[in-house]
Amino acid sequence: MRRTFSTALLTMFCVSSAPGVNASEADAEREERWQQIADYIFDDRKVIPTEALISIDAPKRAQDAALVPITLRMPEKDKIKSVYLVIDENPVPLAAHVTFGPAADAGALHLRVRVDTYTNIHAVAETKDGKLFSNAAFVKASGGCSAPSGPSDAEAMKGMGDMRMKFAENVRQGTPSEATLMIRHPNFSGMQMNQLTRLYTPPRYVEKVIVSQGDQTILEVTGDISLSTNPALGFSFVPAGQAPIRVVASDNKGGKWEQSFDVPLATN
Repeated sequence: MRRTFSTALLTMFCVSSAPGVNASEADAEREERWQQIADYIFDDRKVIPTEALISIDAPKRAQDAALVPITLRMPEKDKIKSVYLVIDENPVPLAAHVTFGPAADAGALHLRVRVDTYTNIHAVAETKDGKLFSNAAFVKASGGCSAPSGPSDAEAMKGMGDMRMKFAENVRQGTPSEATLMIRHPNFSGMQMNQLTRLYTPPRYVEKVIVSQGDQTILEVTGDISLSTNPALGFSFVPAGQAPIRVVASDNKGGKWEQSFDVPLATN
């Protein structure tokens, strides 16, 4: 099912607007494309535009199309169950689906993604009552999905699965705190040419990440090829006790890695 879904999207959406198309026609094409993508991802569920429930911070013109920083903000965080990040013109538009657990603070998320061409990026918030709300930002970038991950595949895969986590200062029990998870992984898109063999490297990407503390889930992430090389995820959580944060990550080729991180709780 996943392969069929990706192939269908690649066939339908990996087409840029024709040269000479004026702005209003381009906007209409982008809106039509978004409606097609939304139908694939959400079936017959209605997606309602919003300015209140979710917003996107993204560069108008990316400095590096293979490493585009995206921040999603959810002002009414207590209403949010999960968020979807969709890069409309990418070969596989659904970049990530993040579901918040009981130990999460769902106010903001920070990710790094690949952008293949000029595109709308949609963020869709799913509320706890099952409704979907979307906001969009336009990003100018090109070639992010085919940019090499390193001088060679072997070099890019060194240390694959290693993780680091950085915590904000003054982490206090029961108070929302920020953390950033970094995972060493080439996240091959399948569109990158090996610089030595001149053959295309098969896709290998981080598919699932589960972050928890004790018996409480913080968040679950389902990813795809649009996440950047060495994916990074910034999130907020509500510390509970001395239990370490546990991360379990897996990729589409069966790789699986697990690591725990002590939470540096402030003592005063």
